[in-house]
Amino acid sequence: MERELIIGEVLKPQGIRGELKIKPFTDAAEDFSAYKRVFLDGEEYRVLRMRVGDGCVFLSLRGVPDRNAAELLRGKKVTVPRDEAPELPEGSYYIADLLGSEIYTQNGQRLGVLTDIRQAATDIYTVDTGEKEVMFPAVKGVVLSVDVEAGRIVVDEKRYREVAVLE
Repeated sequence: MERELIIGEVLKPQGIRGELKIKPFTDAAEDFSAYKRVFLDGEEYRVLRMRVGDGCVFLSLRGVPDRNAAELLRGKKVTVPRDEAPELPEGSYYIADLLGSEIYTQNGQRLGVLTDIRQAATDIYTVDTGEKEVMFPAVKGVVLSVDVEAGRIVVDEKRYREVAVLE
């Protein structure tokens, strides 16, 4: 398992005082309130202020005093140490733990490797079959089980074939 979790990405500076607009990779933008420090390119930053608006997170970080400093962080991934991340409820997983998992049908047929998860109302999984990429919604009825330790996700073959889309 990854020692760090990616929880967002810096979209752009917000204003002239060094505030950053972050696209959250968490279930809710408010989840950022649990973090007192974050890392950008391995460098630690203490969170001074956090606010949420329009589905984005706005962070003021120690060491980012103005727009020029904030501009240098555009496009950087926001990470936190795994041991500082909150416990997830049963049936929820960190994206970093799922990427690279092998996707199988309930009959044991290997479909491919999970390469991407797009967050939407329902997460959209992208599977690399070796020949093409296939996307499908990760909803109950399609995803039957997830075994993070084994890196294995089992899907209902009939439902998968009904909802899968070639990219």
